[in-house]
Amino acid sequence: MATVTRENISLLNDKIVVNIAKDDYLPSFEKALKEYGKKANIPGFRKGMVPAGLIKKMYGNSVLTDEVLRAVEKELTSYMANEKLDIFAQPLPLPENDTRHIDVSSPAEYAFAFEVGLKPEFTLVDLAKSKITRYQIEVTDQMVNEEIERLQIRNGKMTDPEKVTGDDNVLNVTFTECTESGEHVAGGIHKDNSLLVKYFKEEFRSKWIGKGKDDSLVLKLSEAFDEKEREWILSDLGLSKEDPAATGKYFLVQITKVGLIERAPLQEEFFKTVFPSKDIQTEEAFREAIREEIKQQWDIQSRNQLHHTLYHEMLNNTLIDFPENFLKRWIQSGGETPKTPEEVEHEFPSFVTQLKWTLIVNKVVTDHQIEVTADDLRASAKQQLLSYMQGQVIDEDQPWMTDYVNKMMQDRKFVEETMHRIQTDKVFQWAESQIQPELQQIGAEDFNKMQQEHQHHHHS
Repeated sequence: MATVTRENISLLNDKIVVNIAKDDYLPSFEKALKEYGKKANIPGFRKGMVPAGLIKKMYGNSVLTDEVLRAVEKELTSYMANEKLDIFAQPLPLPENDTRHIDVSSPAEYAFAFEVGLKPEFTLVDLAKSKITRYQIEVTDQMVNEEIERLQIRNGKMTDPEKVTGDDNVLNVTFTECTESGEHVAGGIHKDNSLLVKYFKEEFRSKWIGKGKDDSLVLKLSEAFDEKEREWILSDLGLSKEDPAATGKYFLVQITKVGLIERAPLQEEFFKTVFPSKDIQTEEAFREAIREEIKQQWDIQSRNQLHHTLYHEMLNNTLIDFPENFLKRWIQSGGETPKTPEEVEHEFPSFVTQLKWTLIVNKVVTDHQIEVTADDLRASAKQQLLSYMQGQVIDEDQPWMTDYVNKMMQDRKFVEETMHRIQTDKVFQWAESQIQPELQQIGAEDFNKMQQEHQHHHHS
């Protein structure tokens, strides 16, 4: 009869030894050998009529080894289930295991040893005691005005004036690389482009006023464009922003066409175009709707930032022990190709961080009975479709929408990815419910700067 023993060898790291007696594997061995005899196709013998002794001689050791290992696996699995062992990955066979001593001519007792890494018990950080800030981004009149201006231009009409009159003129131009005096550079860059006058430096824009088709200016990239616009101009011209000489190049920029977008007037037709599902009749109501939309966009960013803070709060302040040596050995041997010790050491920090977060999420899900329902998945599929419709007003009960949702529910990849996303969302909703954050007003520029500094800190 099989016996299983277990001993602790290090933190959360146990050794399990499975001892197999002859009675545990011989009956299944004899049965398997008979099946081989029925199917064996050996020259000189009819199928199914090969002598049992020959079958045993030819296949005995191989079949016996398979049956012994099968019996070991069965006992190991049964033992872990009965003991309710919660382990990482799979048991690792120890090097001392050797199937070469299994001999069909002298069946015996065999012992096989395995190493397991045990999942730790741990307590989540008490979020109620955490000092966390939730930022409220101020929506300024300038933000509202800039968004309205953008929408007016987007929904405006293009006209073809003869001359440049201001910052909103669109210039179709040709960039030709030249010297400071305007002479063409042989083999230099020659590229068409289209850009607004406002993309040039403020002090440079006046040079375009009054100019029309076929007029030109010689400019130096570093003097004509601020850094933000200069980067995409360099890219469009096939130059690298990392090349210090690139911004010092001169170009003859010739106008091939002048355009001007007449902005959409602030009237009811425009309001309906921007907000088709709302009844907006006045400029004041339109501005308020724009302000609310901007606020919602910033609220999403603020909430994402809060979730990021909660992630680090739970990850950094929840103490969890790991069987590190076992996990490193598992990483080294668990893949299709073995890894070197150096590769394991390099990968381990990010691996254990991800593992820790998985344990935290699983604990929150289990302890607080968080579920992702079929209704959640269907609602997500419907929302995905509506996002494709870009705000169009449609009847959500139309048959074609139901068909789309039903089709997505049969897509295994969609279901798995959506379940994971919704579950993570619900974990953060739970985390939000545990805190009493300090509310702090902040400007958009300061908020963006804070996030950039945080990202730089975590990537440096």
